[in-house]
Amino acid sequence: MKVREEKLEQIIHWAENNSDIRAVLLTSSLVNPYAPVDDFSDLDIELVFENRALYESGNEWIYLFGDPISMIEEGDRVFDGKHAMKMVLYKDHVKVDFKLYQVSEFIEEINEEILPEDWDVGYKVVIDKDNLTKKLKPPTYQSIMIQKPAEKEFQQLLNDFWWDTTYVAKCLKRRDIFYAKFMSENILRTDYLVPLIEWYIAGNHDWKDITTNKHGRLFKKYLSSDLWIKVEKTFSGSNIEDNWKALFSYADLVHDLGTSLAEKLNFTYPKKLEGDIRNYLKEVHEKS
Repeated sequence: MKVREEKLEQIIHWAENNSDIRAVLLTSSLVNPYAPVDDFSDLDIELVFENRALYESGNEWIYLFGDPISMIEEGDRVFDGKHAMKMVLYKDHVKVDFKLYQVSEFIEEINEEILPEDWDVGYKVVIDKDNLTKKLKPPTYQSIMIQKPAEKEFQQLLNDFWWDTTYVAKCLKRRDIFYAKFMSENILRTDYLVPLIEWYIAGNHDWKDITTNKHGRLFKKYLSSDLWIKVEKTFSGSNIEDNWKALFSYADLVHDLGTSLAEKLNFTYPKKLEGDIRNYLKEVHEKS
């Protein structure tokens, strides 16, 4: 994306000629070999200041790189006093996440025994006027890789999934679409289905350095077309009966993924629990 590259060059030029700035890092997807990149990918830029106070309290410098149409500011209280954030969406559609460090805070992060996750996902030192990054460890990318679950974690996820399907059923019977959607999308999908699909994909790749990016962005790339169709069936609109169909599709998909994983990992799949909950869902659905 040419306009994003031009904005990065503007920021680098400004930082090179600004004595308050001692170092600049580019982080996240643009420097992560495992991340998908497109025209909507952000610029994630870390600025290390001798004294960041004026840049944190004032926003005049933000306008040097274009016209902002929206901005979110987060002070250091959000990040345990280590840095502040200014996330800016410019009129040219480029979003820049500026992370503001004090030199002392930056050095403290570098000296951590384990590389902080924001750097472990990938970084590039763009400017270093004082050799501040000489002890910065190289990224391992392990923080974004899917990890094999222990059996206790696997069992807990399945137990919680089947339990929470009953809330969806009750909500649908009450025609309470808001709560039903909260449970199906925020809980069933985010808390249970996403990690289960991640484990399934990683298991098919022998648990060797595999990531599906945030919230399943790369699921379609790694799943068979038949399995992807089953995933799509878990999505629904506002029609109550369509949501019932989606709930039963959730159940079928979790059964397929869960039993496959249990076999590969030599875990026990909770067959009785599934059977009992399926009967409950069916009875609630058919209840007059």
